[in-house]
Order: sequence, then structure tokens, then C-alpha cells
Amino acid sequence: MLQIKQDLLDALGQALKTMAPDSSVAAVFESPKVAAHGDFASTAAMQLAKPLKLNPRQVAETLRAALLQSAAFVRWVDAIEIAGPGFINIRLKPEAKQETVREVLQAGVRYGTQPTDGQRRMIVEFVSANPTGPLHVGHGRQAALGDAICNLFATQGAQVYREFYYNDAGVQIQTLATSTQARAKGLKPGDTGWPELAYNGDYIADIANDFLAKKTVKSDDREFTASGDIEDLDAIRQFAVAYLRHEQDLDLQAFSVKFDNYYLESSLYSSGRVDSAVQKLKDAGKTYEQDGALWLKSTDYGDDKDRVMKKSDGTYTYFVPDVAYHLAKWERGYSKAINIQGMDHHGTIARVRCWAAGRQRRHSAGLPRLRAAHHGAGGAPW
Repeated sequence: MLQIKQDLLDALGQALKTMAPDSSVAAVFESPKVAAHGDFASTAAMQLAKPLKLNPRQVAETLRAALLQSAAFVRWVDAIEIAGPGFINIRLKPEAKQETVREVLQAGVRYGTQPTDGQRRMIVEFVSANPTGPLHVGHGRQAALGDAICNLFATQGAQVYREFYYNDAGVQIQTLATSTQARAKGLKPGDTGWPELAYNGDYIADIANDFLAKKTVKSDDREFTASGDIEDLDAIRQFAVAYLRHEQDLDLQAFSVKFDNYYLESSLYSSGRVDSAVQKLKDAGKTYEQDGALWLKSTDYGDDKDRVMKKSDGTYTYFVPDVAYHLAKWERGYSKAINIQGMDHHGTIARVRCWAAGRQRRHSAGLPRLRAAHHGAGGAPW
């Protein structure tokens, strides 16, 4: 019935243009709140009444007469009724509804889809698990939800970009490297010399054994061959990250989930985006200094407390690159961003809102529409 609806809208649009050539009233159908009132409803008569300086019901009668003369309404509409102050209720013939079956059979899996609109560029970030261990059930839920959202928007004409953002440096990755190095040296959890901060899972031993065997691992976004040198901590780090990214890929491939890009947290530092994002927040008045540290006024946007951005030793806290990452989404030209957040990352929403508010003060237009969905919850409609 999609084509029938479009034909009826075209007829309505032509009637409106004839009645009021200079009017901006759009040809739009609404769904009646009460099914007994019909299949489609229009408020166009009430919108035209003021510019035409006529009674709304009088406009509705004129519009009804014009519609009944159109080929589309003659063929598919059983009745046009005027209700209340000027509502136009439209009842379809049974054969119009039956035509839906024909459309479904003809279109097959493409039924209900819209052509891609290059102006509707959006980015969906999901899973985004740091390569420090195997994926868990929560990541699986995020993968399913994120993939479904991407597919849904793509069917409705959006140009969807799927992105996986992860940390390939920093404290967690350093802990991964030292844990793998300890395993490669023959140590295990509980032994003298085992790192105080370490990943203790058996998978670390598997990584260490393959590193010692000088194997090559390849994931969707990186490839690395182990040197086998247990004193080369950076080589161990790169191998361990590639190894676990490969393991993640295997799980995601089982879900048939694919990504267009893998965005590295380290690139935010090397490109200067982190320093730039912090400066923008400072310029917008969203920060303050206390006890030698730089704080973000995140309580203004729903957080339970203000957060330290830059510690007294000069290093940034973990969420600062996240803010820089969202700024990078805007700078890449996306008009909408959807994030599938883990349940332990609900605080990210307030911090990103704080950044967005700072941007809004100086840039009233062009901001992406940001939607954050906890896994298990849906994103907002376009």
C-alpha cells in the first residue's frame, strides 16, 4: 500500500497547490487516533483556513470535493469524511488494502525500504570492547542491538557508518602486556614476581604461548608477527592486542556483525584531538581548577559528581579521550550519532552532553544529534 499512499499524497498535494498556490502547507497523512475514524487523516484544511481567511470546515468541504475528482482517490478511496473543526478522515476501499499483498510479493525483502539519501549521514558506535579479554554476554547484546539499529536506519534511507572504538594503549593495555610477559617467562598467578596488577585468565597463557611460537595473528584492522623476545614489551603489547582483536572478530563474525572502521584511542592523542577537546571545554567555561587538577562541570548535565579531566600529574583521566572521540564524529560530518553504551558507562552521557553544550554556545548549528542507548534499550527515531 506504499505506492497507493504516495499516489494519494500526490493528489492531496496537487489539490493544496490549486487551492493555495503560495501556501507552505505540506501534503501529510496522520494515523487517526481511533481506528473507526478511517485509515488516513489530514489537518490540511485547518492549516489553510487562516491564510485563506475561511472557515476550516468550508475549506475541508472544498478540499474534499477536489480530492474526489482525482484519479487516485476515485480508484482507492471509499469515503472522505469531515469531522470536528475540519479534520478530513479517509477510508480506503478493501482492494486498496489487498494491494499490499501484491506489493509485498513483488518487492520481497526490499519491501518497506527507502532509497539511500546521501544527506542523512549517521554513525553508530557499538561493542567497542577494549582488547584485554574475551567478549562477554553484554558485548553480544550490544552487537545484536547495534547491528539491528544500523540495519533499520539503512532500510529507511540513512547512510549508516558502523564504527568500533577501542583502546590500544594506556593502563589496561599496559597491564595486558605485562601479564602476557609474565606468562611468557613461566610465571602464573600467585607466583612470586607475578604483577600486582594483572589479568589472571587462562587466555593470557594462550597469548604468551603463541608469542613464544612466533606466530602471526590477523584481525580486521591489524596484523602482527611475534618476535618471541620476552624482553620486548612493546612487541608483546602489539601481539596481544592483535591476538585479542582476532578473537573478538571470530565472535562478531559468528553474529554476522561487520564494521566499516575501527577507531583507535591512541590516534586521538597522536593527532592532538584530546588537547584540542579539552581546550574547547575550557574556552566554553565548562571546567574549573581545584587541588591542582582540571575538573569538568558534569553535574550540570546529570552526572552524580563533577569529574577530574586532568590529574595533578598532568595526565588525562579515562573519559577525556571519549569526549575527544565524540568531537571527532562531529568533525567528520555526521548529522546523527548513536552510541550503544555498556551499563557501566552511563556516566559518559552526562560528560558528552557537557561537551555538546560547550560546542552549542559557539556553534548554534551543525551539531550531530547524539543518542546514547544502553544495551537492552532502543535508540530514538530519526
